[in-house]
Amino acid sequence: MNIRCVRFPIIQFFVGCGLLVAVSSHAQQLEWNAHLHGFADNREYSQSGLYSQTIFGMRFSPEVGLLVDSTHRVRVGLNFLQEFGARQQQRQFEPVVYYQYQKQSLNFFMGLFPRLGLLDDYPRAILNDTLAYYRPNVEGMLLRYEQSAVMQQVWIDWTSRQTATDREQFLVGWSGRIRAGSFYLSHYAMMWHNAKTAGGDGEQAIRDNGAVMASIGYRLSPQTGFLDSLDLNAGGIMAFDRLRGQYDLRTPKGFIANAYLAHKRFFVQNTFYVGQPLDIPYGDRFYSSSPYNRLGLGWTPLRYGQLEGKFIATFHFTRGAMDNQQQFLLRYTIGRSHRLKAR
Repeated sequence: MNIRCVRFPIIQFFVGCGLLVAVSSHAQQLEWNAHLHGFADNREYSQSGLYSQTIFGMRFSPEVGLLVDSTHRVRVGLNFLQEFGARQQQRQFEPVVYYQYQKQSLNFFMGLFPRLGLLDDYPRAILNDTLAYYRPNVEGMLLRYEQSAVMQQVWIDWTSRQTATDREQFLVGWSGRIRAGSFYLSHYAMMWHNAKTAGGDGEQAIRDNGAVMASIGYRLSPQTGFLDSLDLNAGGIMAFDRLRGQYDLRTPKGFIANAYLAHKRFFVQNTFYVGQPLDIPYGDRFYSSSPYNRLGLGWTPLRYGQLEGKFIATFHFTRGAMDNQQQFLLRYTIGRSHRLKAR
């Protein structure tokens, strides 16, 4: 990335700030927030033949915007990622620009908006957790309907615009949850469409790939008994994959179960999968093995207000192999809103 490309999002950020200030006298509230995401993720995956790596860096994401009539929100900002040891030309700057409509049970986003709090609950089998490091924004639209017992949302994330050299690519999904007391039904669906380049020749094949998953779960109320949190769920997952003109639709299936237990600053999370190997490009590659078990042992040494730092030691069990992973994840969010006087 050259210096000119790096400067563009910075210029865009400050121009957006200037426009917001210029019209702020007609708005109700001026809002700002800043999010800090630090991560040290050491992945030792050699036993299972997957890619071992260490992801180590810090992301800083400031935003500023206007809230109009408690319903319409406009935000502009910047996502800056610095991986430790990376050279200047490897630094990543991404703009944040989006519109949000929020009224009663409806929430609508359009633009380049953070996936945190919206799509980060997707199972790793469908959307891997590496997206939190390298693709923190959704570029598209999301519509969410949420009440006390029901949440449903649909979304589209445009990952590549079609050009003479780039394929058209996008993700589209539907997810939700229905609660009945301590029990719930959750579902997730995602499709990745990989089309041709503009004027692409016959050697390029269009690929449709994705997965659907449904689970029945039980969630213990907070501060009940010895545990602070307990979440158990189990269900089925089916992937689908088609490369047009090369092979017909493939639909591998399997059983997946999750358990999460927390007591004070300690937690245990476990995922078990058995079934046919899953080939989902945006999913965790460990699910291409069966059976697969992921065990995470966590400790949260830092917890104060909007600051949280946690350490997780994870063990990946596949047939005849055990790999390990160590993570330290830090998140800190600050923000304010200021009521403005109309002219």
